[in-house]
Amino acid sequence: MTTIACLGWGSLIWDPRELPIQRTWFKDGPFIHVEFARKSMNGRITLVLEPTATPVRSLWAVMDAIEVGAARTALSKREGIKKENQQSDIGIWSSGQPSPGPIQGLPEWAESRSVHHVVWTALPPKFNEVRTPTSAEVVQYLRGLTGATRDNAERYIRFAPKQIDTAYRRDIEATLNWTARDVRL
Repeated sequence: MTTIACLGWGSLIWDPRELPIQRTWFKDGPFIHVEFARKSMNGRITLVLEPTATPVRSLWAVMDAIEVGAARTALSKREGIKKENQQSDIGIWSSGQPSPGPIQGLPEWAESRSVHHVVWTALPPKFNEVRTPTSAEVVQYLRGLTGATRDNAERYIRFAPKQIDTAYRRDIEATLNWTARDVRL
């Protein structure tokens, strides 16, 4: 039997919607380089792979998919990624391949869990243009939000799993007091 895992570090964990996973998110995923470095269309600052970020341990879930292409399509649907962008915005790893740059030790991690394929969201950092913002820019941006946009941005940051303890998150918590909340997995 082929096992396909989905890696997560942000809203997939507490809001998987129609993503076909087998109920549980495990907290012992591979180490990833991720940071609050993408301004999304709805105004939130979201977690994305950022190669210079300090690695943190990701979460993972087994997908209810028997083919890696179907897993990619399901994840892109959940993430609102257009079909023409799936190749660049949804990462795929299969047994026998080397570790992708921002995900450390993926082959060893997958082998130890009998995982044959892994998918993840591979959106790049983006802030006003396609670049990684500084922590100060992120905090300043978040401080200026109001209304529903602010509420959604705060919710995203607070609900990101506690183990996703990044440098930007510590600055956001220290400045805005948006501390992590326990979310039932």
